[in-house]
Amino acid sequence: MTGYSDRINHAFAFAAKHHDRQVRKGTRLPYLTHPANVAVILTRYGCDEETVIAGILHDVVEDCVREGWTREMLEERIGAKFGPVVLETVTAVTKRRVDDDGMEFSREEVRADYIARLAEASSTAHWVCAADKVHNAGATLADLRRTIDPDTVWGRFGGNRDGTLQWYRDVSARLHAVGFSAPILAELDELVRQLGAL
Repeated sequence: MTGYSDRINHAFAFAAKHHDRQVRKGTRLPYLTHPANVAVILTRYGCDEETVIAGILHDVVEDCVREGWTREMLEERIGAKFGPVVLETVTAVTKRRVDDDGMEFSREEVRADYIARLAEASSTAHWVCAADKVHNAGATLADLRRTIDPDTVWGRFGGNRDGTLQWYRDVSARLHAVGFSAPILAELDELVRQLGAL
């Protein structure tokens, strides 16, 4: 099982720098709590160091194109500092905003593109994708159980409870369909079942 390493520490420092001043949607929690939890989930399932590092960095490219950082610059830095496996994994789980010709995707197209690209993604990317969704679904479930007004929680996702649940179901179904059958999917499916029952 993966534990502390200098590379993991370096990945946290890198993520902290790029997610600086970002918070979790609809909360005051520093954004870094999300990749940290993804890393914990991956470690709990015995994933290797490359997978854990990719989990820590999985949102850097998607969320940190700002203040002089381009997507290409972030990808180059991740590849140079953490190697090709980590970069390939991060790229595989990064939502694309434009197609190969530079045409902007709609929200539905962003999701469809992400789902489609899971077929070509590595097992490492499948693990990171699943852990990301497990943490997001689990955090949403915990917040819903704490609140007296569920609309404030679902409001983080545009008020779209059914669309959010369907997104998790679609990702899980796709991972199953491409042959990823790790037990983490049972955890994701159970969290989605519980969210749907609330």
